[in-house]
Amino acid sequence: MSSVPNLVLNNGVEIPQLGFGVFKVPPEETRQAVLTALETGYRHIDTARLYDNEAAVGAAVRDSDLMRDEIFVTTKVWNTDQGYDATLRAFDASMERLGLDVLDLYLIHWPAPARDLYVDTWRAMEQLYRDGRVRAIGVSNFQPDHLRRLLDRCDVVPVINQVELHPYLQQNEARKAHEELGVLTEAWAPIARGGALLEDPVITALADKHARTPAQVVLRWHIELGNVVIPKSVTPARVAENFSIFDFTLDGADLAEIAALDRGERTGPDPDRLNT
Repeated sequence: MSSVPNLVLNNGVEIPQLGFGVFKVPPEETRQAVLTALETGYRHIDTARLYDNEAAVGAAVRDSDLMRDEIFVTTKVWNTDQGYDATLRAFDASMERLGLDVLDLYLIHWPAPARDLYVDTWRAMEQLYRDGRVRAIGVSNFQPDHLRRLLDRCDVVPVINQVELHPYLQQNEARKAHEELGVLTEAWAPIARGGALLEDPVITALADKHARTPAQVVLRWHIELGNVVIPKSVTPARVAENFSIFDFTLDGADLAEIAALDRGERTGPDPDRLNT
């Protein structure tokens, strides 16, 4: 049994708060990595067309000992597949690769504002949702202005916005907008891809205080904030470590120390500029 709490999306669908990401996991390693994650207790797998490993994710879902409805699967439409008809075709192709009948969550991967297709893309996703082919639809890397434009022109409110979020990029403005709009916040690069963050004196001191690793402290911070979080690792010991964050808590002083680390520092692209 998984110890991961579920959060309720704005359409009533539940999503496990901790997921397993497969960004940059080679296709030939993905099946075993996902099986290891599922055996550890993860029940939420996040992939994308861009990652070129949807087929391996689907194989792991089928090869696991779990029932299909026990595993929450997310994939995403890439920028070059945006537009109404193109999105419908991209969804069909992703579903064929995954080998699934119904998807749990479909996201627009980036707004790609210079293409100016994300409204049409969203309307296609609304149709997929109405047709029952996907249980929930959301977005990724959308700025508050992108979200509000979508809501002004479309009918279905995104259930989630998956954004780069970690102690060095806390996305306070976006998280406030999400709360106002009823959109959950999901964090990618939740530990800022390791490096300096995991060696930050504040994080290492909190790790010592709680007898945890720095990564566990950062992931627990996400849980305390109410974020959905999708760490990635192909190392079984690290997969298990990232999962073991539900038997301790951070207190108010801990959270205040981490809040003071915000630098507005991205490890990935600026959503206003990525249009490829």
